[in-house]
Amino acid sequence: MSESREFCPRCGSAVDAREEPLPGQPRDRDEKLCDDCYFEDFDLVDAPDRIEIQVCSGCGAVHRGNQWVDVGARDYTDVAVDAVTEELGVHVNARDVQWGVEPEQVDATTIRMHCEFSGVVRGTLRQESVTVPVKIGSGTCTRCGRIAGGYYASVIQVRADDRIPTAEETARAVEIAETYVAAREETGSRDAFITEVTEADDGVDIKLSSNQLGRGVSARISEELGGTVEDHATLVTEDSDGNEVYRVTFAVRLPRYRPGDVIDVDDEGPVLVRSVRGNLKGVRLTTGERYEADYEEGIAPDARKLGDHEDGQETTVVAIEDERAVQVLDPETYEAKTIARPDYVPDDAETVEVLKSRAGLHVLPDDESDLDR
Repeated sequence: MSESREFCPRCGSAVDAREEPLPGQPRDRDEKLCDDCYFEDFDLVDAPDRIEIQVCSGCGAVHRGNQWVDVGARDYTDVAVDAVTEELGVHVNARDVQWGVEPEQVDATTIRMHCEFSGVVRGTLRQESVTVPVKIGSGTCTRCGRIAGGYYASVIQVRADDRIPTAEETARAVEIAETYVAAREETGSRDAFITEVTEADDGVDIKLSSNQLGRGVSARISEELGGTVEDHATLVTEDSDGNEVYRVTFAVRLPRYRPGDVIDVDDEGPVLVRSVRGNLKGVRLTTGERYEADYEEGIAPDARKLGDHEDGQETTVVAIEDERAVQVLDPETYEAKTIARPDYVPDDAETVEVLKSRAGLHVLPDDESDLDR
């Protein structure tokens, strides 16, 4: 019997019989070629003649397809390597592929990428070198363009009830906004940003890129610093589909009193405010008992401010008279005075912090760290 042979359709050389493709799979015409003819037009790597990349000059985002993407690259070389990796293609029949790239910085905006590839095709090790120039262009992403143009969809106005917010409160409100927005950015949201922070005479204004951000940030400010939030929407335009677009103002009103304030709420003695989250809570300076405002009074009971925990002065304890009275020196006149003894004054106390106000002289607790500032 004669041996069955196949022949190369290009040069006529005898070739070993090839495996037939599975039913339904296309037949590769090049599979019939001998190795010499097969590799004559073979390219291990499919590479573009040139790659152009647009990088945002503001944030470093890269334009891919129809969107801007944060790539977290350290420099343009990293961006070029990523772009070449995405654009290069290796022959489908190659196995055990290995490759490396050596960037060459030609100038500030051009990087020449020297790529070396190797792979096994038809049992033969093939190697190929390609050089791809990468041109870096500068642009402005949508996000940076909006920030530069002062775009915002919501504004948070941080104010206080019957007072001006402290520098500590306004700084903390801004910090809460920055933390909240940063968390959204980490999830990949490029639409989350703070447009502007403006100090006002009676508080601070925080402009944000979306109504969702405004709602979330204002809620967290009131949760931590206390107070209430009201929102007011204003129609500003219509989008391309005819939908109404609103800009929302979130008015955060901080409580009238802060943790650390000493207030006179009734005839049962001054109260040191501990917390303004929910109903106002504190401690009686005459007895040490806990105080909580009624539900109707909430965070702003009808009271007058007498001072602050920080206004306290250290003075000498002359004598512990009984469970309800202690004799101390007036820090201003140095006269011995008998005043109410709250339960947080120990029997062996030698000195105490006192607050002198229009309501008289009262002993302050020394655990200021417990204040919910």
